[in-house]
Amino acid sequence: MSASSQLPSSSYAPDRNTNFQFGFIDLLKVVAAQLIVLHHLAFYGPMADYVRPVAPALIDWLDSYARIAVQVFLVVGGFLAAKSLSPQGNSGIADPMRVLWRRYMKLVPPFLVATGLGVGASAWAAMWMTHYSISAMPSALQLAAHALLLHTVLGYESISAGAWYVAIDFQLYALLTMLLWFTGSVAGRRSAPWLAPVLVVIGVTASLLYFNRNSTWDAWAPYFFGSYGLGIIAWWARDVSRRPAVVALLLVAILLPALCALAIDFRSRIAVALIVACALVLVNRRGVLMSRQRLSWIRSFGRISYSIFLVHFPVCLVINAAFTRFVPPQPLYQAGGMVLAWAASLVAGAFFYRWVEIPLSRLSARAFGREITLPVTATA
Repeated sequence: MSASSQLPSSSYAPDRNTNFQFGFIDLLKVVAAQLIVLHHLAFYGPMADYVRPVAPALIDWLDSYARIAVQVFLVVGGFLAAKSLSPQGNSGIADPMRVLWRRYMKLVPPFLVATGLGVGASAWAAMWMTHYSISAMPSALQLAAHALLLHTVLGYESISAGAWYVAIDFQLYALLTMLLWFTGSVAGRRSAPWLAPVLVVIGVTASLLYFNRNSTWDAWAPYFFGSYGLGIIAWWARDVSRRPAVVALLLVAILLPALCALAIDFRSRIAVALIVACALVLVNRRGVLMSRQRLSWIRSFGRISYSIFLVHFPVCLVINAAFTRFVPPQPLYQAGGMVLAWAASLVAGAFFYRWVEIPLSRLSARAFGREITLPVTATA
């Protein structure tokens, strides 16, 4: 699952703390992105397999728990989607198909380039090692399913780790878009500012209490809407201009479904999502102090997080294969390979952002005849 510091445009007028507040969002994305890269290094090996005997606790934690960082991207994704689509919690989107096409054009072109890199990396790695992390040469139908973001729904193997999240991000964005369009159509000319928030809360509750507890739904948006919806509500609750009673209701809408869901069936991923949503409300209402130098560094890394997410797996796969083929299978050498793969992923992400994501974003902007911002997705 997911994150650029360039945010979708909206009618929201930023206050004096906005740069610091979105700097906090970038900080969340930066930390979560590193955890996802390290999780994939630990999960897919084989370098991690050689390091595990000397650092079992670290490798096991990265393998089993670092992936929970995906919840950061789900919550932040909902937070920024609400900023873009419904900054005040109002219903109504006149042309949902155009909104969804614009979103598709933000996410998919760089995703397809990264998918091509994944195909090439698998072919390259196969010359040096045999391992389950290497994907077979994809069929035309498999590639088409990836292009349509239907690979998980149709049961095709993902060509690259994390490809599932791009599809889920689009599903979640589409679900919110259609919900806002539907509530606007139902309300018509009548003022019903409560309708969209109420339906979002119902969706969050249904997701946390039912869909998220049933793994058969994990290829579909309802499974993840609990976390995404907490981010949506957090955006509405962070507005300091709202009446205190309304803010209190929104905070209850965040806390009550999540706490009930945790009491019924504790899931660490939901606990993390709740913490992130509450932190977003608190920071955006109170502000967070960061030096300009630190803020610039954080936002620079936050800006390239989607590119890091897209290219890190091909990079890690090739380096894993190289160390398997050419480097002694000793823990110290293989640990060095993991550090190298991590660093190379960051460098590759910066190049991908500069030479792929930005140019493709500009092409999309010309196609739409307006400025188009980069996607807010980046995760496992």
